[in-house]
Amino acid sequence: MYMEKKLKTIGLIGGMSWESTVTYYQVINETVKDRLGGLHSAKILLYSVDFAEIERFQSEGKWSECASILGRAAYRLEQAGADFIVICTNTMHKVANQVANCVDIPLLHIAEATGSVLKAERVSKVLLLGTKYTMQQDFYKQKLLEAGIEVVIPDEKGVAFVNSIIYDELCRGIISDVSRKKLIDLCLNIQQKNDIQGIILGCTEIGLLLKQEDLPSCKVFDTTLIHARRAALFSLNV
Repeated sequence: MYMEKKLKTIGLIGGMSWESTVTYYQVINETVKDRLGGLHSAKILLYSVDFAEIERFQSEGKWSECASILGRAAYRLEQAGADFIVICTNTMHKVANQVANCVDIPLLHIAEATGSVLKAERVSKVLLLGTKYTMQQDFYKQKLLEAGIEVVIPDEKGVAFVNSIIYDELCRGIISDVSRKKLIDLCLNIQQKNDIQGIILGCTEIGLLLKQEDLPSCKVFDTTLIHARRAALFSLNV
């Protein structure tokens, strides 16, 4: 029989951007409710950063400063009673190891959670969409490669286009039908040329714009949903 004391407290580092952090909060609580029923909801502590500060350090290549901000957030969440840490963004997993070293509780890595789902779905070749950092650098792709998954990214023009949608639109709460159509066309073009089996929405905001029904010919994996559900199940010891 379920005992309340077994429900772990989730420490969320959010605000990158706050629009997608809302999805984390909703999905985690919905998952816990579905599992436990009744009036049950998740035990959550949220530390929401100022994204303008984070984005400035990103663009300046000052990743150590980013790591310091998130590391302090993780430490404060641990001190407040969190049992594990969830960084509510893909890009900032570039500093996941540094953040994890600031605490004595687990950190659930978004790329590892995504890789597990891809393996379960027997998907071995994917298109990765995200910020330019996530698409072009190795910190995220390496986790997928270690899971035996081949990763394809857009060309330079495509990378710039996707990155622009994220920072200039989605992180500002702008959902554009024009951008959705262009993004769908980009995905279909890459799918046809590379014979990909799945598309990873490797930015927590992209799921606000692109859904599975937009690309019925290919499996779409929303990392926000995957990560949030994994956090909820981990809190339930599942």
